[in-house]
Amino acid sequence: MSDLGAPDRTSQKPTAQNVAAGTAVTTTVPLRGAGTRVAPKRAAKRPASKPRRAEPRKFGYVLKLINGTLTFLLVVSLAIGGGLWHVHSSLDAPGPLDQTKIVAVPKNDGTLNIAERLEREGVIANRYTFLISYWMLGRLAAWNNGKLVQLKAGDYELKQAASLRGVIDTLSEGRTVMTRVTVPEGLTSFQIVERLKADPSLSGDIKEIPPEGSLLPETYSMPRGSSRQQVIELMQAAQKKLVDQLWQERQQSLPVSTPAEAITLASIVEKETGKNDERERVAAVFVNRLRQNMQLQSDPTILYGLFLGKVSWGKPILASEIRSNTAHNTYVIKGLPPTPICNPGRAAIEATLKPAQTKELYFVADGKGGHLFAETLKDHNANVARWRQIEKDMQQQKQASPAAQPTVQPTTLNAKQPAGAAAAAPAAPAKKN
Repeated sequence: MSDLGAPDRTSQKPTAQNVAAGTAVTTTVPLRGAGTRVAPKRAAKRPASKPRRAEPRKFGYVLKLINGTLTFLLVVSLAIGGGLWHVHSSLDAPGPLDQTKIVAVPKNDGTLNIAERLEREGVIANRYTFLISYWMLGRLAAWNNGKLVQLKAGDYELKQAASLRGVIDTLSEGRTVMTRVTVPEGLTSFQIVERLKADPSLSGDIKEIPPEGSLLPETYSMPRGSSRQQVIELMQAAQKKLVDQLWQERQQSLPVSTPAEAITLASIVEKETGKNDERERVAAVFVNRLRQNMQLQSDPTILYGLFLGKVSWGKPILASEIRSNTAHNTYVIKGLPPTPICNPGRAAIEATLKPAQTKELYFVADGKGGHLFAETLKDHNANVARWRQIEKDMQQQKQASPAAQPTVQPTTLNAKQPAGAAAAAPAAPAKKN
């Protein structure tokens, strides 16, 4: 069907250009009828927003946590560093101790207990400063030379105003107070044990009385507070070492076959004389007697046989005691007694193993602290008579002026009744000075 007869449904609107030119020009705009569906206008699509991500917020939280941690660590480090600097600067500063003092650190005391004790004794001002200083010095020593710094038990002499470093060095190096333990030559083992028990610088008990002759009399330097048993063991070790050495250097012709026999003979020599210049001669007398199978006839063996280890060496010997039937009395037995009669010193052992080369068989006190020696019994009897006269004169002087004499005669090792003297004059008491 032709659209010519259809009404014109376009609207014509003059444009601005046409109006201005005076020409009526219309613009055809198609009109939509009622049956025409008009598509609704759609609004411009808003760009889709990206979903919010939690990562930035979580990352920020982590940053804050790290920042706070670092800040905390920095503060702590500064505090520790400042504390360590303060402690380090105090290491060599004078301490509060106003005078030199001996402080005892017991065994099994922990570091804190030691620090508390030092603070209580006035050695240090603050236990915690001491503990930090001790830790710091220990770390420095380990880093530098691998040295272990550890506080040790003992008695310590801490000087006036001792610094922290000085106190720690003293305790960690174990520089304890030393005490001198002196044991004279010629004491029995019982007497030595009693002497050690009476020494207040030692501690602990002695398990048992050691065998006679097994101890070396000497002066020993020991840490204050050492155990008495430790001193005994040290004396035994020293004696064994000495005897082993001297035995190898002995005269080969000696009438003793073992070190034990040598010690027994040395103990007799020890009790017969204390003079350095005649020990070898005294030893030679007993060696010569052993070679000729003669009785030794040593007075100290009488006393030891009567009283054993509890002997009183200054006791006068009576004539009735000379023939006492004991295992040690060399006036009764032949040869050496079964055990030593004391603990001989180094000089007596050396003299026994290297005696003088003489033929002397007798000696007697000369009244001057020494002895007169003789090869024959005739000469010896003359010497004994001389000694009896000396004794008589001394007794008369004592009776004439009792005030000038000591009330108690001192025990000496110099004026001993000699071998064979009592046998030559058995009716008279064999007295000792």
